[in-house]
Amino acid sequence: MQTLLSLSIALLAGLMLSRLTKLGNLPAVTAYLVAGLLIGPYVLGRLGIPGLGFISSQDVASYSIISDVALGFIALTMGNEFRKEDIKKLGKQAVVVAIFQALTACVFVDVALIGLHFLMPKTLSLSVAITLGAIATATAPAATLMIVKQYKTSGPVTRILLPVVALDDVVGLIVFAVSFGIARALEHGTVDIFSVVIDPILEVIASLALGALLGAIFTFTERFFHSRSKRLSISVCYVFLAVALSKMTFKLGPVTIGFSSLLVCMMVGTIFCNFCDFSDELMDRLDRWTGPIMVLFFVLSGAGMELNVFKSWEVVLIGVVFVLVRSAGKIIGADFSSRLTKCEPTVQKYLGITLLPQAGVALGMSLTAMSLGESGIIIRNIALFAVLIYELAGPLLTKIALDKAGEITEKPVPPRKQAMLDKVNKNG
Repeated sequence: MQTLLSLSIALLAGLMLSRLTKLGNLPAVTAYLVAGLLIGPYVLGRLGIPGLGFISSQDVASYSIISDVALGFIALTMGNEFRKEDIKKLGKQAVVVAIFQALTACVFVDVALIGLHFLMPKTLSLSVAITLGAIATATAPAATLMIVKQYKTSGPVTRILLPVVALDDVVGLIVFAVSFGIARALEHGTVDIFSVVIDPILEVIASLALGALLGAIFTFTERFFHSRSKRLSISVCYVFLAVALSKMTFKLGPVTIGFSSLLVCMMVGTIFCNFCDFSDELMDRLDRWTGPIMVLFFVLSGAGMELNVFKSWEVVLIGVVFVLVRSAGKIIGADFSSRLTKCEPTVQKYLGITLLPQAGVALGMSLTAMSLGESGIIIRNIALFAVLIYELAGPLLTKIALDKAGEITEKPVPPRKQAMLDKVNKNG
């Protein structure tokens, strides 16, 4: 009863609050995070009534399986963006810009936070600084695509924006796998060539290999089912399987082989969408089916915010520096790389601003970072702090940038309203 009551309240709170934020044209993910905060341990949970909100951080953590599954579906959807025909159209410009702006944001944040580490070593460890640098690479595709679809944008900025956003998170996941491997080595005091270099690289390779294998089996298995419901069910099954197998670790002498569930599920989606004839329809149905899981993921993320950490002005300072420096890295990186590849002037000027939104993938990275213990809590809260700011300001800044670039067209008149206008004009 307590579990079902908590989950139902979490869903209801997130959905109801999203109605309010819609009035201000704010993204739904912001509403879900705030809803989680309101029903979390620091607000509604303070009443101490089991089932009525989340009464403690341990209570929130007990629902981690939902977050694991949600991240699996997010990664699967990302993989679906890498179809062969789309990859051929990406071109050198999109690839160079995607890689360069992501790495620039990472380097900027690393340098700034490592500098802060020497000023406040007790609050900000090197492992936290390095991990946050990797998280800085991620951009939220959902927020960006929402603006593009809502305002029917069209032009050079929009054309390069979509492939850059798709590639951005892939670059981010690889950078995170390497950076987090280094952070774990520093945290555990075992800095050696295996834990810092070989283990992270093997994790990336092993994850992509496992994802490719599961994707191939997934594609083969789907052909035995013809009803939509069974195809949907087997799709969910393989996401669960991919997430479960990603928890495995192997020890081969001094080498530890682990897996990233994000990379595994992303590769499953990539293989499936390129070799299954009906992947488009199935992914669309899967996207609608996972709606409640995504709401719960973001609400639980908000509920998991440790507000006690923000009593320290030092942690707040780290969060502000992260937001400002990451923004500078994204904008400067996009500007320089677009000039380098001779993109159009509007792309050089406005693309970087459209890459600021941050949400699901960054939260997933911060969730993985929780395994660092106390350092993980700091990483998680700074990431949540940044996501709240970026999701409030990011979509608005994206809209302004695309408008300044001259790529926002007038929203089409709904058919029913157009028919009424035609009737009025006809009657004089």
